Amino acid sequence: MMIETLALVLGLCVGSFLNVCIVRVPKGMSVVRPPSHCPICDRTLSWYENLPILSYVVLRGRCRGCNTPISVRYPMVESLTALLAVLVARAAFGPLEAVLYFLLGCAMIVVTFIDIDHYIIPDAITLPSIIVAPAAAFIVGHITVMDSLIGILIGGGILWGVAWAYQMLRKQEGMGLGDVKLLAMVGGFLGWEAVLFTLLVGSLVGSLIGIVMVLGRRAGLGMEIPFGPFLAFGAMLYVFNGPALIGVYLDLPNLLF
Repeated sequence: MMIETLALVLGLCVGSFLNVCIVRVPKGMSVVRPPSHCPICDRTLSWYENLPILSYVVLRGRCRGCNTPISVRYPMVESLTALLAVLVARAAFGPLEAVLYFLLGCAMIVVTFIDIDHYIIPDAITLPSIIVAPAAAFIVGHITVMDSLIGILIGGGILWGVAWAYQMLRKQEGMGLGDVKLLAMVGGFLGWEAVLFTLLVGSLVGSLIGIVMVLGRRAGLGMEIPFGPFLAFGAMLYVFNGPALIGVYLDLPNLLF
């Protein structure tokens, strides 16, 4: 209980920082300077206005200076990061694995909300991660360095091939290279099996969401839907339950017949 409580507090604090990254990284701004401030009145926030979730509740979701509404996304991201930290703390990971998976999850949260807002996945997140992934495999030992390198090649190669084929057939871009780099990043940190799992889950969930949006008349058949959030979901599902779900899938014929 003590570890989970500490993880919860850590997750809330890190989530507050992730909010800064989500806003500033797409603009090419520093995530350190200037200090947190209201984007409307430009007033620098006091320390007690930066308390995760609590500040939002006390301020009733409005800036103390100009009374501008504060997006509910801020406490949402903080809560999601806190949940991630608790799940990692409860899982049977080694210390280095826990740190790695928590950082990977944080990157996926940032990628998800940036892709939703801007339909981009910044190279500032994916490219350094791809470079670091084999070294992380060597240090942490959760996969081999070879698995990491193969994962990068397969992850980037599969989506690049799909994107190339779509563009050749339809004469228009159907998938951005940001998704390609994101799946290569997943392969680098989790291995080639995670690439296949992530792509399958991401495609399935994305298709279901797209169908629901079309049936609910919230989207047309040609509407652009960001794929990054679905890949991020598939990757984190693999972290916590991937091998077990793959085992169930492989045993399914025996269970049915």
